[in-house]
Amino acid sequence: MQVSLTATGGLERRLEVAVPAQAVTSEIESRLKQLARTARLKGFRQGKVPLPVVRQQFGDQVRAEVVSDLMRKSFAEAVSKEQLTPAASPRIQPIALEPGADLKYAAVFEVMPDVKVAPFEAIQLTRPAAEVTEADVDAMIESMRRQRPAFQEVARAALATDRVTVDYDGTVAGEAFEGGEGRDVPFVIGSGQVLPEFDTAATGASVGDSRQASVTYPPHHGSKALAGRTAQFTLTVKKIEEQVLPPVDEGFCRAYGVEEGGIETLRTEVRASMEREMNSVIHGRLRTQVLEALYRNNPLEVPRSLVEDAVQQMQADAGRRAGARDAGQLPAREQFLQAARQRVALGMIMSEVVRNLALTVDRTRVQTRVEDLVASFPNPEETRRQYLSSPDAMRQIESAVLEDQAIDAIVDRASVTDQPASFRELTGFGQNAATTGSSAT
Repeated sequence: MQVSLTATGGLERRLEVAVPAQAVTSEIESRLKQLARTARLKGFRQGKVPLPVVRQQFGDQVRAEVVSDLMRKSFAEAVSKEQLTPAASPRIQPIALEPGADLKYAAVFEVMPDVKVAPFEAIQLTRPAAEVTEADVDAMIESMRRQRPAFQEVARAALATDRVTVDYDGTVAGEAFEGGEGRDVPFVIGSGQVLPEFDTAATGASVGDSRQASVTYPPHHGSKALAGRTAQFTLTVKKIEEQVLPPVDEGFCRAYGVEEGGIETLRTEVRASMEREMNSVIHGRLRTQVLEALYRNNPLEVPRSLVEDAVQQMQADAGRRAGARDAGQLPAREQFLQAARQRVALGMIMSEVVRNLALTVDRTRVQTRVEDLVASFPNPEETRRQYLSSPDAMRQIESAVLEDQAIDAIVDRASVTDQPASFRELTGFGQNAATTGSSAT
């Protein structure tokens, strides 16, 4: 076998391979003889078909299979001989395929780049330094109280956090529309359960009052009858109830799963949960800084084929989230190019980090990751079995754990400056996070 290698620019290589005609002919004859022992042809008993008949009947098919197999085998041998690591399957360009002549072809492909990681000591990180205080725990328990309010009817104008019950009627250009009518509809003002225009109309109204709300729907609204149009609603307030927060007592503790130990146990569990959340945020910020530094400090040319694969995956993910029904509805590939390059480069860099540090997967951390994942499911035991029995799922978990181990190892070696912070600053606890309602109101 003769091999000629040419660098055609960047990471692309052109490998020309010539397989001697004798090797091709010998392999074809060997397969035809093997086929003759099993072939079934009309007029002949199995295994008794003459070789010339087999050659006439199956020769072209066998030759095509042999050529394909020899290309695949010789390419693997050639890249091994040249000590190359292809980034993806090659693009084959036939040069000579005539019977009786040497088999010649060219394989065009990209190779994986050499990755050398800069010293971790050059990385500078800022680590938030915070602790969960008693005041933070108090505020969290107060927030938990607000999640389980009781409501009692009041004879006054409606305020934020009150629950109001209304009837409403909507029209577009004076005509009623489907979904534009509601009776005895309750919502808490300011909770994001309804459109903000309804919140505004209900605020300050008393029982029996009728208020107007004008709602302009976006052009991409799900209802064609409403898309881009303005609806006029009349709201009539029928009931106003104010929130009454529950006392922090044994019943409150049981409502949050604390059967024994009362308030002190509840506070301990709340603090532990808050610390887990805070530490997760801190780890996430360090992870982001580490990955940015690795990408910045280790410039790398990446194979176009791998970048294109990453772009297509990002397009598909974005399309799925947006509810795209076909490829024509996917976002433009150009908006994903930079992120795809970074994803591919960081994947290579992280692999080299793991190799340099001789890291192996920490099984205890894998078990902890699985427990964290299944904890939120209705049937954790069944979900755990599904994870453990799925090789793909476990590979993803192990990969994530190995990355966490690498991040931790880099943080240990980097220059880290602690920056004072608070639980509220890190987690955004206490900030208004109202969402927009999804119904017609």
